[in-house]
Amino acid sequence: MTVVVVGAGPAGVNAAVTAARAGQDVLLIDSAPRIGGQYHRQSFRAKEIRVAHDRVKHLPDTSVWAIEGNRLHLTGSRVVTASRLILATGAYDRTLPFPGWDLPGVYTAGAAQAMAKGQGIALGRNVIVAGTGPFLLPVASSLVDVGVKVRVFEANSPSQNWLRETKALIAGRRKLVELAQYAKVAPYYRERTAVIAAHGDDQVREVTVAKLDQDWNPLQTKRIPVDAVCVGYGFVPQLELAISAGCRISSGFVEVDEDQRTSVPWIFAAGEITGIGGAELAAQEGIRAGAAAAGVQLGLTVDRRFAEALTRVYPVKKGWRGWLTDDTIICRCERVTHRKLQAAAENLTATRAVKLASRAGLGVCQARICGHTVADLLDLDPTTFARRPIATPIPLGDLAANPVEEP
Repeated sequence: MTVVVVGAGPAGVNAAVTAARAGQDVLLIDSAPRIGGQYHRQSFRAKEIRVAHDRVKHLPDTSVWAIEGNRLHLTGSRVVTASRLILATGAYDRTLPFPGWDLPGVYTAGAAQAMAKGQGIALGRNVIVAGTGPFLLPVASSLVDVGVKVRVFEANSPSQNWLRETKALIAGRRKLVELAQYAKVAPYYRERTAVIAAHGDDQVREVTVAKLDQDWNPLQTKRIPVDAVCVGYGFVPQLELAISAGCRISSGFVEVDEDQRTSVPWIFAAGEITGIGGAELAAQEGIRAGAAAAGVQLGLTVDRRFAEALTRVYPVKKGWRGWLTDDTIICRCERVTHRKLQAAAENLTATRAVKLASRAGLGVCQARICGHTVADLLDLDPTTFARRPIATPIPLGDLAANPVEEP
């Protein structure tokens, strides 16, 4: 009997170790070469989890591309059978398109942090970090640490919004201590401000920055020279496997009970796919999922009040749609413009027909970058583009070969 954990970030690692300590054999599968996930930027080494418990077998550089019953299809034409499955697949950076966002020099916030924190790479001397959410602060801090001059533009007004979330602040008071670590970027932090356009030829050279009203409509604008722009508007849960396994989705996340059990009795879920809440909450959910999958009752309760408040403090307002022009690229892989997407939506009603006519979401990334945006623009279910039988791009050889059972 094997407990399979998919994802080796804070949720997955804690789930694996907890289940192993409860006497279960655990297979930990992750697409990255080392454990740690996006939060730790793969700063852990595989040997650390082996030291934690020798019942954990780690499969790095491996993706689960389909689930059939309790059989998981892995890259490399391999198959593994799970007695219990814990999904801890994490989330993607969410981006919002604006004119020029496809220029070289415009990065996601997560990519910027990976280069700065993981490899010590400075994106330039003069960099803007823009979007919404608390993640902007550690990104900016990582850039400062590698010698970058940073300005942070937050589209919302969190200093005011948090005043209405007293109970959540009390529940997340440890986060206030963490906030103090980012004091060095405070002098360069501006609220209700956003980058609404990027300008340049072969590289971003300037951006248009707007002061926003409460709905994110621009009030006044100015152009600022920059070397690079890092953009992040929160995160989108990685739901492909959960959906293909038949797990119930509620409000865009996997629905779980107090033991992290999904609507499919043998499948558990933990971390960002159950609600965006950060590494500490993900780790707690992983512990609870690992224990439950092993049949152990810990009596552990997880307080989600702070995480739930994040969506209210840092909402994505509909005013961003007004930043778009007809020629703004929406789907970067297929170079689908706003005009082309709207034209397809006017003539067709079925979601699949709109996708085929516009080509939005049909490129190499399979809508991982644009899917949430396209769904938002067309008022579709945000999970529309996560519903696919093959969860991740794979070589045709993986489909053609006879699968080998993973021991």
